[in-house]
Amino acid sequence: MASKTNPFTFLQQVRSETSKVTWPSRRETMISTIMVLIMVFLAALFFFVADQALGFVVGWILNVGG
Repeated sequence: MASKTNPFTFLQQVRSETSKVTWPSRRETMISTIMVLIMVFLAALFFFVADQALGFVVGWILNVGG
């Protein structure tokens, strides 16, 4: 079982670990955000087209059967 650490020591450790992180630049963050938005748009477009196509096929099958 892990030993208990007092809150002050814990915060010092967190601060120490945070200083080791390589933070992305503003440019890298903007590029990543734009890439995510483009992928979300493409995924939404794909699922919209797939939904419309499947709806058409199911509707056609149900109309032919009736």
